[in-house]
Amino acid sequence: MTLPPSSSLAALQQAVREFRDARNWRQFHSPKNLSMSIAIEAAELMEHFQWLTTDEATILAQTDPAARQAIAEELADVLIYCLSLADVLEYDVAEIIFNKLAKNATKYPVKRGA
Repeated sequence: MTLPPSSSLAALQQAVREFRDARNWRQFHSPKNLSMSIAIEAAELMEHFQWLTTDEATILAQTDPAARQAIAEELADVLIYCLSLADVLEYDVAEIIFNKLAKNATKYPVKRGA
């Protein structure tokens, strides 16, 4: 799998970096703190679906405007912290995702005729 010639992921990562730096928050963005923040925000995302069946969770996320907005905000928090961690660790987000997809393609090949 090859990287696309340009990536909006880099632009998002830059926007998150600029937001962080404008507030002088880099001092708090250690890999430990960011990885913990990812887990905390992921738990907040999961709260929206706790105790619901799979169908109920899908319907909630697709049909309830308030729930949909709250879920989007929690998902954004997770993604922002992920981009922040990648930035601090100097990972190219597109590259590590494409590399992991290639590895997973080998590990989990498409089964034909199943």
